[in-house]
Formats: sequence, C-alpha cells, structure tokens
Amino acid sequence: MWDQSSPQAGKSPRWIEHIHDDQGPETKRNSDPRVTNWFARFCRRHSLDEIPQLWHVISGEMSLVGPRPLTATELDRYYGAAANEILQVKPGLAGLWQVSGRNRLSYAERRALDLKLVRSRSLRMYLQVLLQTVPEVLSGRNSW
Repeated sequence: MWDQSSPQAGKSPRWIEHIHDDQGPETKRNSDPRVTNWFARFCRRHSLDEIPQLWHVISGEMSLVGPRPLTATELDRYYGAAANEILQVKPGLAGLWQVSGRNRLSYAERRALDLKLVRSRSLRMYLQVLLQTVPEVLSGRNSW
C-alpha cells in the first residue's frame, strides 16, 4: 500500500505493509504451532495462501516480482537506512530471496537479496525470478 502520510509522499511513493507483528519472522518455523491442520500447512508450504494477493497485482498495488511487503518493525529492525530503497519499489508476490532459499535463509541474507533485487532491477532479473518461482512453489522446498 502506498503510504501518503509519509514525509516523502509528495516526492515518491513509499510502500508499507500496515500489519502489527512485533515478533516478525522469528515466529515462523517448520513446525509453527499457529498452523494447526494439514491443509493449512499444505497451503502455506506451496504458497497457495498468496493467491488472494493476485488481486493486489491486478489493482496495481503490487507487482508479480519485487521485495515482499514488510512491516514497519521489519523495516526498522532489519533494513535500517536501506529501508528507503526498498520502499521506492512496489512490493511483489515473488522476489529474489524466495527463489534463493526462502525460509532457510537468515534475515541478513534476505535483506541482501532484497537490496540486490531493488538495485539491479532489469527485465532479465524479473523474468528469471518468475521462472524460478514456479518450481519453488510447486516443490514446496525451503518453505514452512
């Protein structure tokens, strides 16, 4: 979502996910107790829970490829001064870190891959991420 209340709203868009999650990715793990049945685990492992976000792509709020939407806590904790670079790009359903190891990566690795994606954006990289996303989602490896 474009945050028009940001100080830079008049200059350029800033994309912020307005979710309150102080613990962030630390609570996400292979045997997440918050995911209690097999069908929900299957949907999560194969990213079927992302399908509703296609509406955001169609409406222009998101892109197919880009850094995943981040919470304000994640931006402050993990991205620091680099957060502005991330916020200048539309968030995406798939990104470089998702096709490079997903949940087995550390947050420092995720940050580095997000910044690489933002700094090196090209049609070739966009297509590469899209093509790598399909087998990653179908296999469900590196995801929980």
